[in-house]
Amino acid sequence: MSLETCIKNLHKKGELIVIDDWIDPDLEMAEIHRRIYSKKGPALLFTKVKGSPFKACSNIYGTHSRCEYIFKDAIKGIEHLIKLKQDPLSIIKDFGKHFRNLPFYFSGFPLKSIFNKSIINNQCKISDLPQIISWPEDGGAFITLPQVISFPPNSRKIADSNIGMYRIQISGNEYIKDEEIGLHYQLHRGIGIHHTEYNKSGDTFNISIGIGGHPAYALGSIFPLPEGLSEILFTGLLQNKSYRYFWHNDFFIPSEVDFCITGTVVKNKLKPEGPFGDHLGYYSLMHQFPFLKVNSVYHKKNPIWHFTVVGRPPQEDSGFGYLIHQMVKEISKTEFPGIQEIHAVDVAGVHPLLLAIGSERYMPFRERKPEEILTQANHLLGKGQTSLAKYLFITTNEDNYNLTTHSVEDFFSYVLQRLDWRYDLHFQTHTTIDTLDYSGSSWNSGSKLVLACNRTKIRNLSSDKSIFTTLPSNYSINCSIPGIFILQMSNFSNYPKAQNEIEILCSFLETLDLEDVPLIVIVDDLEFTKQSFDNFLWVCFTRSNPSYDIYGVKSFIDHKHWGCNGSLIIDARIKPHHAPELIPDKMVTSRVDQLFNKNIQLRKYLE
Repeated sequence: MSLETCIKNLHKKGELIVIDDWIDPDLEMAEIHRRIYSKKGPALLFTKVKGSPFKACSNIYGTHSRCEYIFKDAIKGIEHLIKLKQDPLSIIKDFGKHFRNLPFYFSGFPLKSIFNKSIINNQCKISDLPQIISWPEDGGAFITLPQVISFPPNSRKIADSNIGMYRIQISGNEYIKDEEIGLHYQLHRGIGIHHTEYNKSGDTFNISIGIGGHPAYALGSIFPLPEGLSEILFTGLLQNKSYRYFWHNDFFIPSEVDFCITGTVVKNKLKPEGPFGDHLGYYSLMHQFPFLKVNSVYHKKNPIWHFTVVGRPPQEDSGFGYLIHQMVKEISKTEFPGIQEIHAVDVAGVHPLLLAIGSERYMPFRERKPEEILTQANHLLGKGQTSLAKYLFITTNEDNYNLTTHSVEDFFSYVLQRLDWRYDLHFQTHTTIDTLDYSGSSWNSGSKLVLACNRTKIRNLSSDKSIFTTLPSNYSINCSIPGIFILQMSNFSNYPKAQNEIEILCSFLETLDLEDVPLIVIVDDLEFTKQSFDNFLWVCFTRSNPSYDIYGVKSFIDHKHWGCNGSLIIDARIKPHHAPELIPDKMVTSRVDQLFNKNIQLRKYLE
């Protein structure tokens, strides 16, 4: 199935809006996309993109039901493969089922194209592509769903390839128009490892960037695969069809993508890339990154430019997370022994907040306390995507076997009834955090916190604001959910002043009965934060660096262990070093209002 076929199928199902008005890719397309996504609306096809001869589509992964429809065969097939990996003897026990799945098991093997090479018959320039800019302060236009394909030196083996989704800046900054584009990747991951090898070898580092093709191409590029499993093979399995490719002028060309950019990485130079409105809801700022000397831009006949828009979560890329969870939920138990369930909380930016339910099997006949779940927490923070977590709440479910990490509010209530701040906080200081998280002390640097809970209930949770009736007039307070109060103070200026302010606050709080108020979070905007629990999670966990921003009533240090006897306090105010929040352009918003008013298909989604 091509991208075009997928769009036609969605149209037949009533899952596509075709927009025939001329739309500006500079902010307007992104604004339309965000509005439709927020209403759980259909996929979008833009037939007239200003400044480009090509159509563009987005929001294909915008709802769980649409993801399930597109990947229904793949979800079942991958599930069978995972079960086979977990229990190889099942092929003997249930030969009939596995025999029926043999076509799927072999469907993904890559095939070298002999005749299907038509994509190289059509070429264009980088500036001909839809120049999509999503947020007002973006440094230029970006490719947001690229398939960046690289090989190590002296290899054309499919098994050695890497496909990653690294954002690509195609205009702006210091890039020479139509000759250079930016590559946002770190040298310790995926393509970056190849980059290091090429620096040592002296060989030319050629890469290819695919855009479009079956929706599986984008998903395969972002899927957290085990070491050694080829993304090309996996992409074939996802689309239930062989991945077709060929080589042309020493460049790898995927036969069935809509566009393919080829070029050579400039190995010993960097150029400024960014800013870019990113998936935590803030801009990732301008930094030095590798760049590509463009060789050719190929495209199929009548191609469609596949893009998405990222920003404060949830956004369309949440569909990727949903699909990944559906396909690997069983294997997670094998990858993380003792872990029953994990959930990277989307509305908190994914990596800032990880929830987990583990198991305790150590010394079962003595008083409950966190033991084995600390080992499991270290495993989570030491492997793959979960290693990016900044806050990890891990508990057992001995008091409630129906507990799930996916009911986030109930999960918080459960752990806050049981966490003992004297013992259950475990910090990692001066460590690496997600590159896109600017809450830390410097770029890519911050701290982590494990909150480990294996205790019987030690408190009820209060939502009684009258506890704070004597609060000084320069403070405002409200309850988020029982047990969590949000407190507005003056804006953050610097850490010395904040520490002094919070010491004064703690002295006051010591005079109150806060036994059933385990958590107080300091914010800039009380009205916004209290509107929803999603708002609270986003503010609290994207704007705080645990070792810098956590305080406590009656805090202490005991043999290097920090704890407190009273309420825990998180300072989630915006700090001067934080990246700016993403805010739409008002003039663009007004223009899109007018478009929605006059377009019958869009009018019902008018805000």
